[in-house]
Amino acid sequence: MPLYCELPPSPQYARWVECGWSLRSDTAVTGHRVPPDGCLDIIYDRRHGLRAVGTMTTEQRFHFPENVYVAGVRFRPGMAGAFLGVSPAEFTDSSAPLEDLWPNRARELERQLDDAKSIQDAMRILFGSLPVPAAPNPVQEAIEAIAGADGNADLDCVARQANLSPRQFRRRCLEESGLTPKRLCRILRFRRVCRIAGTLDRPNWSDIALETGYFDQAHLIRDFHDFTGAAPMSVFSNTRTRRLI
Repeated sequence: MPLYCELPPSPQYARWVECGWSLRSDTAVTGHRVPPDGCLDIIYDRRHGLRAVGTMTTEQRFHFPENVYVAGVRFRPGMAGAFLGVSPAEFTDSSAPLEDLWPNRARELERQLDDAKSIQDAMRILFGSLPVPAAPNPVQEAIEAIAGADGNADLDCVARQANLSPRQFRRRCLEESGLTPKRLCRILRFRRVCRIAGTLDRPNWSDIALETGYFDQAHLIRDFHDFTGAAPMSVFSNTRTRRLI
């Protein structure tokens, strides 16, 4: 069984970074599920180095060889652009070597990570590489509000609070998060469903749908098919899935 762990960021990054995380396994990992979550990650592993992995619109599955060692920093929705120096829209459903974005910094950072004595040391190095951010701009604050509501937000109201028209906010939200506002809302609502279902032995999908803002269970099932290609009952059919998702 792979060992997946999350660590909270320091207070100065808490508004920007959701967590640091690590994945280790002595045996090969097949089909590690990563559903869309609205976040962008910086990921390091000793085979491929450092990469920026963009927001995803559908679930991805990853396969790792034995003795996998992966560490990452997960940015909150809409917050990664200030660190990367480019629009997250350039990486939606894709990734890029961090060296393309931070030519000098990334090479030095990768050398430090290659020499890390433990995964905890790697996490410390990753967090230490992040600059102290400036205050969020109005669009980032609006995306922050959407995330705080788990996607159940009035987008016209959110746009007005950012002093933008709905069309302007759609464009700026895409630039800052890699997703349109509607897609971001759907993903964040779906993510909350996964968090709730992952804690239950026998999820009641009708109750979860009502709790998380879906019209009904059928509406929730449609989103699962769109994002994972399967029904929720299939996705959460075993303990291993609940631990990895």
